[in-house]
Amino acid sequence: MKFRRHKDDNLKVNLTPLIDTVFILLIFFMMTTTFNRETQLKINLPEAKSENSVEQQSIKIIIDEKGEYAINDFEHTLINSKLDTLKLALKKAAGEESNPSLLISADKDTPHFAVVKAMEAARDLGFLKLGFEAQQKPK
Repeated sequence: MKFRRHKDDNLKVNLTPLIDTVFILLIFFMMTTTFNRETQLKINLPEAKSENSVEQQSIKIIIDEKGEYAINDFEHTLINSKLDTLKLALKKAAGEESNPSLLISADKDTPHFAVVKAMEAARDLGFLKLGFEAQQKPK
C-alpha cells in the first residue's frame, strides 16, 4: 500500500480583522464612558447634634440687608463696604490670633455678593475656620 504524503500547508491566520475589531471596541468604550468631574470646592456640611448651641470665641461678621458690615456687634459698623476695609477690620479683631474662627451672620435679604465678599476677605487673610449663623425654626 502506498501512502501519500500530504503537503504541509502553512496555515496562516489573518489577525488584521481581529485587531481592527478590538480597536473599534476600544474607541467605542472610550467615547461612551462618563468620567467623574472633581470640583475644586470640597464642602463638609456641619450636623446639628443638639438643640443647644455652644458659644465659642469667634469673630462675628454681621451683614445687614443693605450689604453693610459690622464686626462682633452692631455698634462697630464699618465706614464702607470695600474689601480692604473689611480685611483691616478682621485683622484688628483677630489681634495676635493667627487662625480665628469666623462666624458670618447675614440677613435673609442680604445681597449674595456681600456674603461672598466676606468669605473672600477671610480667605485672603488665611482664616480657615468659617461658619454661618442661622436661627432655629419655631416648633
